[in-house]
Amino acid sequence: MDFKDKVIWITGASSGIGEHLAYAFAEQGARLVLSSRNEKELQRVANNCRGQADLMLLQLDVADFNSIAPKSREILARFGRVDVLINNAGISQRSPTVETDLSVDRKIMDVNYIGTAAVTKAILPDMLKQGSGQIVVISSVMGKIGTPWRSAYAASKHALHGFFDSLRAEVEDQGVKITVICPGYVKTNVTINALKGDGSKNNEMAETTSKGLHPADFAQRALRVISQKRREVNIGKFEMVAIYLKRFFPGLLSYLIRKVKTR
Repeated sequence: MDFKDKVIWITGASSGIGEHLAYAFAEQGARLVLSSRNEKELQRVANNCRGQADLMLLQLDVADFNSIAPKSREILARFGRVDVLINNAGISQRSPTVETDLSVDRKIMDVNYIGTAAVTKAILPDMLKQGSGQIVVISSVMGKIGTPWRSAYAASKHALHGFFDSLRAEVEDQGVKITVICPGYVKTNVTINALKGDGSKNNEMAETTSKGLHPADFAQRALRVISQKRREVNIGKFEMVAIYLKRFFPGLLSYLIRKVKTR
């Protein structure tokens, strides 16, 4: 892997997957742009990036669409380019569909899908102009299947696959590569920060999440995938078998999803 002096922009970099991707890229000597809503946590992550001097912190809410283009111009003014954009910002859900207010569906779509599209569109023209660049999308196993209590979350991740498959077909021959990474369970605060049906925080870590990959392990595997410029990769444990069941044995998967605890 050779990311030395590459300009890497990571959204959602203040915790979890984004945080550990920042550490992994810092160890590779990359020049980092770390963005998140939480400025205090961003500073903590920056302080933990070993030997990283060339680093920019950017307070950014990807659901504040009008702020994204000006923020991207700040990055270009500082570094002149973005070599790799990692769309990692996101939010999950823990509520049955019938009890989920439509405002929650909208918020999740705004952050996970529209926000990701907005960040991508802000930097894409410059990548096309320079004739190089890579856009990485942290999707989910929920981008391939749907389970109970995840209707809005699964919808937002499915939307990412449609958007970036289309974008890849448009720009791959112009030097811009698209990599979609689908994590399974990773031990982060994703279920703690997930939204319930009324929009409040779940405030509970799911057992499946607590037994997931350590985010540092995930980050190392993700860097290999990114360096290889793979189009789409699944990273996880036993839960990834669901993707193959969906393809080859959809009836069996439908039965199992109704029986297995997925909350």
